[in-house]
Amino acid sequence: MQGELKIYNTYTRSLEVFKPIKAPFVGLYVCGPTVYGAPHLGHARGPITFDIVHRYLLHLGYRVRYVRNITDVGHLVGDADEGEDKIAKKARLEQLEPMEIAQLYTNSYHNEIGKLNVLPPSIEPLASGHIPEQIEMVQKILELGLAYESNGSVYFDVNKYAQNHDYGKLSGRILDDLIAGAGNEVRQLEGQDEKRNPADFALWKKAAPEHIMRWNSPWGEGFPGWHLECSVMSTKYLGQEFDIHGGGMDLLFPHHESEIAQSTTCNHVHPARVWMHHNMITVNGQKMAKSLNNGINLSDLFTGENHLLEKAYSPMTMKFFVQQAHYRGTIDFSNEALQAAEKGLARLFNAYKLVDGLKTSATSTSNIQKLIDACYADMNEDFNTPKVI
Repeated sequence: MQGELKIYNTYTRSLEVFKPIKAPFVGLYVCGPTVYGAPHLGHARGPITFDIVHRYLLHLGYRVRYVRNITDVGHLVGDADEGEDKIAKKARLEQLEPMEIAQLYTNSYHNEIGKLNVLPPSIEPLASGHIPEQIEMVQKILELGLAYESNGSVYFDVNKYAQNHDYGKLSGRILDDLIAGAGNEVRQLEGQDEKRNPADFALWKKAAPEHIMRWNSPWGEGFPGWHLECSVMSTKYLGQEFDIHGGGMDLLFPHHESEIAQSTTCNHVHPARVWMHHNMITVNGQKMAKSLNNGINLSDLFTGENHLLEKAYSPMTMKFFVQQAHYRGTIDFSNEALQAAEKGLARLFNAYKLVDGLKTSATSTSNIQKLIDACYADMNEDFNTPKVI
């Protein structure tokens, strides 16, 4: 028996029976990469996690529309509303066109992630390909009175939104704490800061003279805020309300919290029934960081050309390694852990090769069915791949 699929919903902090809005159709939106650098270890966990979700839903007989975006504009350094666009900064450093950078690293992402044998998304929209729709959404939020223009930029009015909505529920943040912790000391001069409130976030940013990526808008030349693209593209391809929204835990705030606010304002309905978030990959117990010199690109992993690697590891070893931990738990990368996964995967493949030659009795057939039922039970319990393995 397949049983009922239950998924942990980050928004409600509970395990819920999955019931699609319009079965057998399932709408799945996952936040994809910001393409300003080569894909690293951390970039692998999302595609592997949601490949399991995608494949299992297909296996259960659902028709899945899987949308995963490419962020090629609007994601500023530091995830705040200040600083350079990540892609524009890389383009300036490399003396290339921003779209040249975006294409280069989109190709790199597809090439390396493709080696993991994950199914491609049904639709992979680009943020830069949906500028008109993003401008339309900003205009709608302005008309509804939940945004304001300031010096050529447009900001979402979080305080006003919070009067009727639970801003911060997804991430567990409290608005008063966000305001207090935003580093917004008492302003010396009225109007010195563009924002009415430090918790407000950009829907549209005015382009500084040196900013390379810019588009015409009713508010002057600029570019969309980072969070806007996902509200626009999920609505366009999956509707105002869809089944599952996925991403990494690092996106809970501000990205997904802001996305909920934008979509709920425009569409008058919470965008996703279920919010799924996978945890991070650490390296030898530490977060990957340039200052720690512990970054490992996927291409390094597959060739072994990195000072932290004792040898090269196959893409399937990486995929098996990731699935040995539950997607909501942290997973620590080390040579010892990868080599253990490599041995475990070899044992699994060797056993698989023997299956066709085995003779079965009524008793063994019954035992096999119990194993199959146990696998379904574990998968139905929030995609518990470690128990299945």
